[in-house]
Amino acid sequence: MSVRSLRRSMVNRQIGGVCGGLAEYLDLDPTVVRVGYVLASVFTVSAGMFVYFILWMVIPEREYY
Repeated sequence: MSVRSLRRSMVNRQIGGVCGGLAEYLDLDPTVVRVGYVLASVFTVSAGMFVYFILWMVIPEREYY
């Protein structure tokens, strides 16, 4: 049994790898996570940008792929 951990992606990244890392962790397409992030940011008056920045600082980057 392998233990999965949430890490920022080094491959599926556009800015910081947060959405790509979430997609890898949840076994989803990165585009679906990015579209969900954009919709959440629009409907929460850009609070998603603040959350993204916090996650970028908190979630460690994957050392290998």
